[in-house]
Amino acid sequence: MNLVVLQNWLDNASFAVLFCTMLVYWVGAAFPSLSLTAALGTAGMAIANLCMATLLGARWIEAGYFPLSNLYESLFFLTWGITAVHLIAENSSRSRLVGVVTAPVAMGITAFATLTLPANMQVSEPLVPALKSNWLMMHVSVMMLSYSALMVGALLAIAFLIVTGGKNIQLQGSSVGNGGYRSNGYKLIKADELELITSTNTAETNGFSPMESNNNGNGTAVLNLVTTTSTKTTENLSPQRLNLAETLDNISYRIIGLGFPLLTIGIIAGGVWANEAWGSYWSWDPKETWALITWLVFAAYLHSRITRGWQGKKPAILAAAGFVVVWICYLGVNLLGKGLHSYGWFL
Repeated sequence: MNLVVLQNWLDNASFAVLFCTMLVYWVGAAFPSLSLTAALGTAGMAIANLCMATLLGARWIEAGYFPLSNLYESLFFLTWGITAVHLIAENSSRSRLVGVVTAPVAMGITAFATLTLPANMQVSEPLVPALKSNWLMMHVSVMMLSYSALMVGALLAIAFLIVTGGKNIQLQGSSVGNGGYRSNGYKLIKADELELITSTNTAETNGFSPMESNNNGNGTAVLNLVTTTSTKTTENLSPQRLNLAETLDNISYRIIGLGFPLLTIGIIAGGVWANEAWGSYWSWDPKETWALITWLVFAAYLHSRITRGWQGKKPAILAAAGFVVVWICYLGVNLLGKGLHSYGWFL
């Protein structure tokens, strides 16, 4: 079979499948009683993922190099990564709302690559000398996978803001570090300050208050089960929406936690490749500058959750801002400015 014809068929098929999948997810969100939409949506994303993987494989065979040399190829690789991360997130959260926010983005990227890019930007061309390196696969693929994970994580954070209506709500902890797991009910206090705490609900504690003592010569430290009452109100949210919000918050945090180290590795690999190709690890190229800004935004997000113990609205807003920054770094720099990374510039 002609590989070019196969690629043309697969990119159109990917767009069509993602468009139908988006409609399925939206119908499922509007009519939750239609249980079949969940399976159809997942199947659609899986089929689209397989179509794009086949397209990239055919492109690799045809061109003889890893298909990340132009904007068309990178857009399909990005969408393949988004659909793959989507399947992981949906399987972990068991929520159809994941597809409601990710399917339109995946469909939009595919539509842009298939219907908007000029024909001369969609064909395979010989690599320029700077790209004839094994670092092409290492650096670019890792960066694109990091963009995919960060975008999906940010989209889930946006979905969290939609579900909660932008309200401040108290969640079960999902951060690891100071402030994380704030609702676990344990508090470290000194023995001479220990207060007798009587629970009115013995069904929850079975009448047991776990304690651990550590005699260090200066007194006794006691880890005691303490019942606290949150000062934040959540009565405006139904239990179902509150549970969904907590799931979205947790999954968003974990996916961004996956994308951030990939971004870090990709930036380091890019610096090594830049030194090999251009004789400098860092040249403050527009792409490099925005990659650093992206790294700082998501580093601030993870710092706020791990060290500061932020959860809910504040980190979700930070992640939503990161979604915009990722797009500027990936596409905005290529379309609006020239530089060492502007292979996709065509204005």
